Amino acid sequence: MILAFDTSCDDTSVAFYKDSEVYSNIISSQNDIHAKFGGVIPELAARRHAEVIAYLTEEALNRVNADLRDVNYVAVTVGPGLLPSLLVGVSFAKALAYANDLPIIPVNHIEGHIFAPFFNRRIEYPFLSLVVSGGHTHLFFVKNFGNYQLIGKTLDDAVGEAFDKVARVLGLEYPGGPVIDRLSKSGDPYKFKIPKGLERDGSYNFSFSGVKTHVKNLVKKLGGLSKTQIVDIAASFQKASIDILVEKTIRAAEELNVKTVSVSGGVSANSYLREAFIEASRKYDLKVVLPEREMTTDNALMIAFVAYLDVSRATKDYFKIEADPSLRLI
Repeated sequence: MILAFDTSCDDTSVAFYKDSEVYSNIISSQNDIHAKFGGVIPELAARRHAEVIAYLTEEALNRVNADLRDVNYVAVTVGPGLLPSLLVGVSFAKALAYANDLPIIPVNHIEGHIFAPFFNRRIEYPFLSLVVSGGHTHLFFVKNFGNYQLIGKTLDDAVGEAFDKVARVLGLEYPGGPVIDRLSKSGDPYKFKIPKGLERDGSYNFSFSGVKTHVKNLVKKLGGLSKTQIVDIAASFQKASIDILVEKTIRAAEELNVKTVSVSGGVSANSYLREAFIEASRKYDLKVVLPEREMTTDNALMIAFVAYLDVSRATKDYFKIEADPSLRLI
């Protein structure tokens, strides 16, 4: 039975995991705190983590009628992420583990996202994993647990970051992803021609800074935007950004002869992305695995699940566990 923590960015999350029927996943969002700034302020995020993490721990245990005596392992995200935020979760987890003489399992946040779609599902190796969020756009070839090959990544902005920046240009609220997703449902995705970054370069890499700049120049050229223009630009931007993700991922699957593709991270909650990947799976006879909605954003349940998959990583050498904002998976 695993008690897990994730404070990698601006969501505080605590989870308890025993099996597919006994688990909890508590997530405290900070969107209201950071919205006025148009992005995450690391010091404010860390302060909020420190304020709520003890309460969330109690709540995660209460949800499954458990207490600390039922816990066998403590798991925690040690990176990558924002250092002030990571320090809160790592320090709290280490202190709790030390005080209760429990082994602790350090987990890479990206690894959590890779396996989030397979929570309570059979994992079929090898598979391709597209991790898309505000901080990450990575395409991994997963040969087995712990055996990963990074075959593609963004060369500039992460796709979620691009959504936030485009939303700001359009005068929309933060975070931009859910807002653009909602508005796009009533927009014309073919109204404006938005470029797809690195569409013909032959690699599996991505680029979104040019897409963001194109939208910025388009808005400047059009002048005062009508509501119709805003939703049409949002829909056109979303289609271009998601389509390139789908196209390169599917091409990689075909060229590597991989039959299973997973998509995870905050952007995997995007309704157009989910529809596009499901449609592609039918067209190319692939299995596409998408996470449950509560496991698309940063959450501790995916951290607990990774810890469960390999408890041999556990240690009681608490003081060697450190937060690493630039932690690499491979």
